[in-house]
Amino acid sequence: MSLRSFGSDNHSGVHPKVLSAIAEANQDHAHSYGLDPWTKKAQDLFKAEFGSEAVGHVVFSGTGSNVLGMASALKPFQAVVCSATAHIQTSETGAPERFLGSKLLLVPPDLKDGKIRVTDLEKVFKETGNIHHVQPKLVSISQGSEVGTVYRPEEVREISKFCKKHSAVFHMDGARLMNAAASLGLSLREMTTDLGVDILSFGGTKNGALCAESVIFLNPALSDGFEFLRKQGMQLASKQRYLSAQWIALLEKGFWRELAAHSNQMAKKVLAGILKRVPDGKPAHPTDMNAVFLEAPLDVLERARAKVPFHLWTESPAGPGRAVGRIMASWDTTEKDVEALFKSFDA
Repeated sequence: MSLRSFGSDNHSGVHPKVLSAIAEANQDHAHSYGLDPWTKKAQDLFKAEFGSEAVGHVVFSGTGSNVLGMASALKPFQAVVCSATAHIQTSETGAPERFLGSKLLLVPPDLKDGKIRVTDLEKVFKETGNIHHVQPKLVSISQGSEVGTVYRPEEVREISKFCKKHSAVFHMDGARLMNAAASLGLSLREMTTDLGVDILSFGGTKNGALCAESVIFLNPALSDGFEFLRKQGMQLASKQRYLSAQWIALLEKGFWRELAAHSNQMAKKVLAGILKRVPDGKPAHPTDMNAVFLEAPLDVLERARAKVPFHLWTESPAGPGRAVGRIMASWDTTEKDVEALFKSFDA
């Protein structure tokens, strides 16, 4: 059955170049559990992208990457501070709290851009030292945010400075870091290491890969013992060469940027075209990367998504009868796909 969807960038397939890399790794025998030449090369590429001090570990789940990355820096009485809309809060079925044994302390994001800022963090950290309260220890942000916006370097740097001032660890959920970097025209290092991020959950699956995720320690002091934590956390793949080969395909010669830039461009084309067709529609959030959040009459959105799938984000952002649709472009979104989406909005 044929399906072309704007429901999620997880709906897209695997890029042929990545599939080819998997096939090329499927030669003869190789040592298991990461003791293979593909994993060594992927680790070298992580250093090339993020700096010589970076320590990268391949995993196969985004949730696993987030949970284990944060687990490396927390004790059970210490808490994670994150946006109330963060993926670790809304979309991981309580995995951080169950497997970390740590509480998530939520701060409300800005309603327009979905970001959290130092002024939000200050309210949480003011109770540090109170023996009756969990202790905020790790700040986590999503880059890009859950509403498709991108933290600018100065915004990330400000949060980093706050974390250092409060002896807190700075974690970034980078499931769509490639899209964010392509949006700003910056390198992966300029988006993370150079801004003071300590731990990165780095995702490739949404940008043309198959179960290719990783935990990158940009502060190598926090990586001690992670090999054991990854195994205990059920994220050590026995035939890891097939995961590592995908990272090689994405990172060599900056191929990731080509894919991310394309999906970003398609999203902007989607937004411009739909706004011409839906006079009472408007962007609910800025389209910084490959996500369009369109506020429009609910019946218009429902009629369109019955023809071409996309996600209904919320039903009442601006009063009765209106809703927000999340329309995600992918690395393989075509002009034909975009035209079909446009036609779905025609009365």
